[in-house]
Amino acid sequence: MRAIEHTAYGTPDVLRLTEVEPPVPGERDVLIRIVATTVTAAEAAMRRGEPRWGRVVLGFTRPRRRMRRLGMELAGEVTAVGAGVTRFRPGDRVYGFTGFGLGAYAEYKCLPEDGSLALMPANVTFEQAAAAVDGATTALFFLRDQAKVRPGRRVLIVGASGSVGTYAVQLAKHLGAHVTAVCGTRNTGLVAELGADHVIDYTKDDFTANGERYDVVFDTIAGSSFRACRASLTPRGCYVPTTGLRNVPLVWLTALTRGRRVVGGMSVNKAELLVYLRDLIERGRLRIVVDRTYPLERVAEAHRYVDTGHKTGNVVITVG
Repeated sequence: MRAIEHTAYGTPDVLRLTEVEPPVPGERDVLIRIVATTVTAAEAAMRRGEPRWGRVVLGFTRPRRRMRRLGMELAGEVTAVGAGVTRFRPGDRVYGFTGFGLGAYAEYKCLPEDGSLALMPANVTFEQAAAAVDGATTALFFLRDQAKVRPGRRVLIVGASGSVGTYAVQLAKHLGAHVTAVCGTRNTGLVAELGADHVIDYTKDDFTANGERYDVVFDTIAGSSFRACRASLTPRGCYVPTTGLRNVPLVWLTALTRGRRVVGGMSVNKAELLVYLRDLIERGRLRIVVDRTYPLERVAEAHRYVDTGHKTGNVVITVG
């Protein structure tokens, strides 16, 4: 089968199209013929070997063998299942998340039956389904499960035009919040269409200096800090970053107080989240934003675009 691999860290040019043996499903595994995957900012960072501390997992001087094939989001068709599988059957159209197993930059991928996998929404394409996996589940996990957003809460979303951000705007509104979105000039109209009650153009205004207070500041792009956002939080408000090792001690320390706090966590198994999102998508309550689509053989070009830091929503790769 065709797959994209890299044996060194560096620019998108390290990505190579190769021929490899297809995976064989184990007793509780599902074999998926991948139709679409995505390129995320996280994968672009892995390709570069960043952050440096991440090389403990990725490989110190070059990618470990199991980390050479990127790709975390996928949508495709089940072609075979292990003898012990009961949740899926050949022919099922599914979407899922590979996690640190990676490997979606290929024509086939095995995932465990009880992993981050679900039947995909019936009313979208494979390309759209692949783009509705990690960004949407991450936004839902942090807003609903970690920050406990509920009706009447004031939520500010930093990076509202990105993969996580476009879903965060919509999901915060779905949960009943008053939403303020922060993005660049060219995307202010988009995030307003997605449901933001107020839009701040970060090139013109600094939300940390406007005197407004929010119950939740959700930073989807590591573009701020708890220190910078502290004055923008209500007395019991929470700062919710999706990344940043420096935030881990702050989660522990602020949990000991009754004041402003940092909320963190990791969505490990996304199966329930994917089912929840499938219902919203099928009911037309969640819009999937796809910026650009590339074929598998042009994945390096897709990475170059993601490296600019200016993608809107999701960048999709068509595989099959």
